[in-house]
Amino acid sequence: MNVVDVASLSVKFGDYFAVNKISFSVGQGEIFGFLGANGAGKTTTIRVLCGLLLPTEGQAQVCGFDVLKDAAKVKNCVGYMSQKFTLYDDLTVKENLEFTGALRKLDEEKLRLQKEKLLEFIRFKGDENSLVKNLPGGIKQQVSLIASVLHNPNIVFLDEPTAGVSPAYRQRFWSLIRVLAKEGKTVFVTTHYMDEAEQCERIALMRSGELIALDSPENLKRHSFPDKDPHKVTLEEVFIQQVEGR
Repeated sequence: MNVVDVASLSVKFGDYFAVNKISFSVGQGEIFGFLGANGAGKTTTIRVLCGLLLPTEGQAQVCGFDVLKDAAKVKNCVGYMSQKFTLYDDLTVKENLEFTGALRKLDEEKLRLQKEKLLEFIRFKGDENSLVKNLPGGIKQQVSLIASVLHNPNIVFLDEPTAGVSPAYRQRFWSLIRVLAKEGKTVFVTTHYMDEAEQCERIALMRSGELIALDSPENLKRHSFPDKDPHKVTLEEVFIQQVEGR
């Protein structure tokens, strides 16, 4: 069952197409990777699918809701962890989660149960009254993740979620992503790390606002380098050939 369906979607700012007639679908429980250079249109597409930006042309449905007609319903069924801003640095962990719960209109008891469940999920051992700015980078990213799923959304959009954290924390973060997918949540992730992209079931490659390739990591290697053993081809080579044109 598809939870995201996009058809000929375009987003135009003035004379510039940030996204140009892209089409794709994402299934329930899928870990879907979105790759491309900065400015390729990845974040713009995610903002449309989160109900935060209206498309110029085309159609997009998320959880069965039209992003043009039912933006409020779309927002309720998605979680969004942005690249730069999910938590307030000058609030504590507890205050951030309570604020997010209030924005999502969670009642006190549901918020308490969800908060306890999710803090246990990331094995949070710190003090909930710690200021977010004092948390190690990897822990901060994990708290950002649970803030984005506090209202139990069907889809989680993660925009470069592990940027700037250590390899150990990145590995831990991806183990959490896989658990979410096993629970039936769809995880839509952008990343610049090719080892992370390898863990996606399918990858969409964007360049200059256009979708230029969409397949599993193994098939992308096979199609990009048909004369080579796909086991000896790296995703970095695929990215350089497909996205950078070299």
